[in-house]
Amino acid sequence: MFLTVDDIHTFLGKSHILDGVSLELNEGEIVTLLGRNGVGKSTTLKSIMGLTPPEKGSVRFKGKEMVGLRSYETCRLGIGYVPEERRIFPHLTVRQNLQIGIRPNQKADQLWTIEKVYSYFPQLAKRDRQKGGNLSGGEQQMLTLGRTLMGNPDLLLVDEPTEGLSPLLVEMLIEILRQINGEGRSLLLVEHAIDVALDLAKRAYVMSKGKIVFEGSSQALRADEDVRKRYLEV
Repeated sequence: MFLTVDDIHTFLGKSHILDGVSLELNEGEIVTLLGRNGVGKSTTLKSIMGLTPPEKGSVRFKGKEMVGLRSYETCRLGIGYVPEERRIFPHLTVRQNLQIGIRPNQKADQLWTIEKVYSYFPQLAKRDRQKGGNLSGGEQQMLTLGRTLMGNPDLLLVDEPTEGLSPLLVEMLIEILRQINGEGRSLLLVEHAIDVALDLAKRAYVMSKGKIVFEGSSQALRADEDVRKRYLEV
């Protein structure tokens, strides 16, 4: 299995945020993690990444145990993280932000270059010398994704990529994620827009109160009115 999360328990202070979360992702697959706000979706991604390390359980990527590694070590092993908060460097130019995403000792012949990022996001090419803080919200989201891709990850953890974007930008971003997946990258996607997530992913997990309460195909989740009403609809 490409990624296996097995019975992880993550705490923030004394709060038990993840209570035995388990999920799997195959190589080349897009899987979505759904649920209402505050149920632990973002914490799950951060736990995989090593930003909020689990106190119990296992995270294995390509057969290697990841629990106990620092986030930069996780990144070097081929996992990229696109945070909801974007976290660009506002005082650096677009090009400088992208250069920061290059992993140490990265092979020159690996796929993602600044030119390739610009081919996916032509708007960023126009902003090449502008500072990140002067970009629109949509452009900052493109820059965050582009910076992560510069590390040539095999697995992308993507947290709420369409949050605050116009419908046109959402459509464009989802198509880009499809293309990235078509090049062999795997994606674990947290997304508030359920229809968008289920159109993109073939499989879905649903969370509630720090636990996985549904696992199945996107088609099965669409058909399960009880799960959607109980755990997803506002």
